[in-house]
Amino acid sequence: MDEDIKNCIDTLNRGGLILYPTDTIWGIGCDATNTEAVKRVYELKRREDSKAMLVLLGNVNSLDRYVREVPEVAYDLLEAAVKPLTIIYDNGYNLAPNLLGDNGSVGIRVPGDDFCRALCQRFRRPIVSTSANISGAPSASVYAEISDEIKNGVDYVVNYRRDDVTRRAASSIIKLGADATIKILRK
Repeated sequence: MDEDIKNCIDTLNRGGLILYPTDTIWGIGCDATNTEAVKRVYELKRREDSKAMLVLLGNVNSLDRYVREVPEVAYDLLEAAVKPLTIIYDNGYNLAPNLLGDNGSVGIRVPGDDFCRALCQRFRRPIVSTSANISGAPSASVYAEISDEIKNGVDYVVNYRRDDVTRRAASSIIKLGADATIKILRK
């Protein structure tokens, strides 16, 4: 696992793309502050850049570095979550502009698994996490479901958990307004 994290960080620092297991499904990642790297992810997925992608942070204490106004209830929601939870916040900043939604929103998840948490903490910047598939194709819950096009389109493929056939589901998603209004988008 340590060798994978080191190789991921080297790749991310060079503006490269990684293919990695998350606390949910396999994902394509890059430095979420690097506009060119984010553009490459959109191109690889053949996805319109008007469809925002989420990012992973190493801990909740980093939220205010990427969201202008974090409603207090966000911390309660994250603490109470029993499964992976992505929260879409208003007013994202300090991120690649092409990563944000048209309205400036950003989806953020603090992963619960050791690999992603360690990767995020050691990289010290947010990491894009979007499903490892061509836009419109099914998401890859296990490594064997990832297409060769995706595998060949990234700069580094993590070895950790390639043989794991445990099926994981995508995260729950809620939209949390700056005024603390909550809208459930995916349970």
